Amino acid sequence: MKGAGLRVLHLGKFYPPASGGMEAHVRTLARAQASLGAQVEVLCANHSVDGTGTSHEFHGRSPTREEWDGPVRVVRLGRLASVARMDVMPSLPFVLRRALARGVDVVHLHVPNPSMVLALDAVPRLPAVVVTHQSDIIRQKVAGALFRPFEWMLYSRAARLLATSDAYVRGSSLLSTFKSKVRVLPLGIELDAYLHPSAEAREARARWTAEAAGGPLWLMVGRLVYYKGLFTALEALVHAPGRLVIVGEGPLAEEGRARARALGIEDRVTWAGYLSPEALAGAYRAATALWFPSNARSEAYGLSQVEALASGLPVLNTAVPDSGVAWVSLHERTGLTVPVGDARALAAAARRLVEEPGLRERLSRGAQERARAEFAHDVMASRSLELYAEALGRQPVAEERSDASVRHVAGGR
Repeated sequence: MKGAGLRVLHLGKFYPPASGGMEAHVRTLARAQASLGAQVEVLCANHSVDGTGTSHEFHGRSPTREEWDGPVRVVRLGRLASVARMDVMPSLPFVLRRALARGVDVVHLHVPNPSMVLALDAVPRLPAVVVTHQSDIIRQKVAGALFRPFEWMLYSRAARLLATSDAYVRGSSLLSTFKSKVRVLPLGIELDAYLHPSAEAREARARWTAEAAGGPLWLMVGRLVYYKGLFTALEALVHAPGRLVIVGEGPLAEEGRARARALGIEDRVTWAGYLSPEALAGAYRAATALWFPSNARSEAYGLSQVEALASGLPVLNTAVPDSGVAWVSLHERTGLTVPVGDARALAAAARRLVEEPGLRERLSRGAQERARAEFAHDVMASRSLELYAEALGRQPVAEERSDASVRHVAGGR
């Protein structure tokens, strides 16, 4: 098997059932690598005090838990506190040293993840380090500037830096500094649940379709944080027909409800909170389009876009500068792209999707074709193992071949 004998230690921030794109990616990649023969372990913070729930928010001290997710060993480290989005985990240095002592070929860090960056900086000798750089620190400018030397220290030691798209590399000063180490590895998912929905998902689809009451059903999926563009979506609904279903939880939920009331659309918004995978798959199948109006480079990619594409659901996204958002779902091929923060343009795109004959059907076909070609989890895992081999010097790769491979993975032909 391709990964036979390879020992991989992933350092994530959290792990499902904690919600979020990075969390889902770590799980998908770890399990897919294990299926290819690698020995895989994950270290992360324990998001939950009692072992339940999906929220990242700190609600009190959590214990350390060790468990198996199929073939993947998962160690959830107890949190004592969370300060400026940095999780305080007293056992991290000891558990990390213990994991490394068991034998590790590749340490794969997923960032932003300040606690793990500091922990690795403190280890004098490390195996090959690979970093998936999902996002720069955008909004927390002071914290970002103070933390930059620690990032720089680790990135200079890393063997490879993985970006999720070429577009994000161009806009990241940190990645540009270490450009010779950068490779592009788009995030993939297990497509089957979306390509071939289960009986439970089909039942959920029927329920969501009934809730739409014959009109368009717009879907928005993700944590309710500043860069998701929640208020843009609510303002767009004023100028578009149908119902908006908002899937997710987060700090802007109450403000969002107040904004919906002020805009007079409260009765056309469903706050669904966290949905089970089956209910979400059903929602993707019932919806007219996914609204993805992100407004900052903190949104580097958007895995919910990939889930929508696999479901045959067109995406209405935004042209976030130097982000991969508009690369994941392509304008006029798998959805429509509008300017950042432009609620009227988002509403116009939604109306066009409803009113223009054949448009939604054409975009739906293109969506599933792109999902199959670019975002399958096994393709991602196989490519990640190739990049590990390159980093370890086990597979000499000429620069010309490497560049061509990166372009192919990123979809540029």
